Order: sequence, then C-alpha cells, then structure tokens
Amino acid sequence: MTLGAGTSLAEAVREATAVLAAAGVPSPRVDAELLAEHLLGVGLGRLRAMLLGDSPAPDGYADLVAERARRIPLQHITGVAHFRYLQLAVGPGVFIPRPETESVVQLVIDRLQGMAHPKVVDLGTGSGAIAGSIAHEVPGAEVHAVEFSEFAQAWAARNLLPLGVVLIRGDLRDALPEHNGTFDVVVSNPPYIPAEAIPNEPEVALHDPAEALYGGGADGMELPTAAAASAARLLVPGGYFVMEHAEVQADWIAAILNRTGLWSEVRTHRDLNGKERATSAVLALQPQGSVSRGSARSDERIGQ
Repeated sequence: MTLGAGTSLAEAVREATAVLAAAGVPSPRVDAELLAEHLLGVGLGRLRAMLLGDSPAPDGYADLVAERARRIPLQHITGVAHFRYLQLAVGPGVFIPRPETESVVQLVIDRLQGMAHPKVVDLGTGSGAIAGSIAHEVPGAEVHAVEFSEFAQAWAARNLLPLGVVLIRGDLRDALPEHNGTFDVVVSNPPYIPAEAIPNEPEVALHDPAEALYGGGADGMELPTAAAASAARLLVPGGYFVMEHAEVQADWIAAILNRTGLWSEVRTHRDLNGKERATSAVLALQPQGSVSRGSARSDERIGQ
C-alpha cells in the first residue's frame, strides 16, 4: 500500500480495508479505521465524520496497515485493548483480552450486588482485564490479582495499580495461602487450550504467549482443574467461583466440580455468541461425601 501526496483520509481507509481484507484480517474496515484513529488521536465518531470530508491521510498510516496485514495484532500496534469500560495497556508478552470474557466479569458483578465490601481474587490475571473491571465497577470491592508470567505481570501492574488492585506474582495453583478461606469470589480465565490444538488465527498462534494459551496435558485441563482446587481453598463457605473455558470443556468442568462434593449450584453460562464458555459454582457450606476441601486432584479427568 502506497499513499501519494494529497491522498484523502477516505481514500486511504478504503485502500487499507482492501489490503487488510486480502490479508485475511477478520474485520478489515474496523481495523483500518482504528489504525487511522490511533494516528490522528481522535475518537472513532470524529474519525467517521472526517471521512465524509477531504481530510488528508495521516503520516505513517501505510506502515501501520502493512504491520496489521502481516497479522500483527491490532492491540500490539496501538498498545491498547478496550475491555468493558477500561482502556488497557497491552503488548508482546501478555494475552490480549477477548470480548467474550466481558460476560465472565458480568457474572461476578451480578454476584456482588448487595455486598458492602466483597473480597475478590482473579487467578491468572494476564493484562488485568477481569480484576481491573471489577475494581472499576464495584468501588467497594477489595480486589486481588495473581499472575505467574513476569512479562504479563508488568503489563498488569500498569493497568491495575491505579485501580487499587493488589497484584502479586505467583502460581494460581498455590497462591495466597495466607488468604485461605477469606474470599467471597474467585474468578479465573486460566490457560485451557489442549497441547495439540494450535489456534487458527495468526494473531493468537504467533503473538499471544504460549503460557497464556495452553492449559497443560493433552486435554488442556490441568490448569483449569487446579484453578478450581485453589478456589475451593480460597473461598469462604458459600463463596462463588466462576471460570472461563473452551466450549468443548463445559461438560468436563461441570462434572469435575460435581464429583468433588465441594460445590453446589454448578452452572454453565453462554457467552455473547451463545457458546458455553464459563462455569460457576458455590462452595458448599458443608462438603458432601468424603472428599476434603481443597483436595481435588489437578490431574482428574472425566472417564478415569
């Protein structure tokens, strides 16, 4: 893509849309507009008004379009990911938050209604999208966040510390032992992709960090199962746990939670696209059966 002198903004965006479409970018027109908006420093509404006039194309626009055409994530180019009401700093080394995760945040916020000072922890926070949104939308909440990756934690710090979230670097499998039995809500979007399942999108396969994608084991269930075990350890009796997962894992996770005897009200929830992408449960006031609290094995599998 080359832009000659005097190329209008509207012409440049049209050409960029064609270039991005040819490269297989899923939303070429939107991305073309967002790249222009990023360079111009105007809101998207103002940009679209400018497209109706004879405004010139911004300097450097063709270079950014070329980067996006190479399937570099839009958020890595702009340095920003929009999530619910937040604008998050993101870049290489951190998982880019997805719109479907906004539904998980809403489940937590709905649960917190009426609680004066709830205590919440986000296990595997990544960029801090979930923890930050809860802190922003539930001002009275005490929010903690745990992240294992040094690179991701650096991004999370930029996003979470201004919101008052307590961020620690740790492993979701054994983090925060000093807080056992004190959280009202545990939420997690852990890595869950099976070992052999390579994502189709180049933006994910080549740019999201592998440690944020693959859940461990052939079925990807090691870290999701560990997150559930940690939730049982960290929650108060009657506390709420919600976790995002792959659509095909919904039945497995519900079965694992039901098998332990630790959970009640196990429910699967659909995302914005109608897919079963989250499961919630309430920690039983008294564990059922003979399984002790926090003893769920991280290697449990359906059918064993």
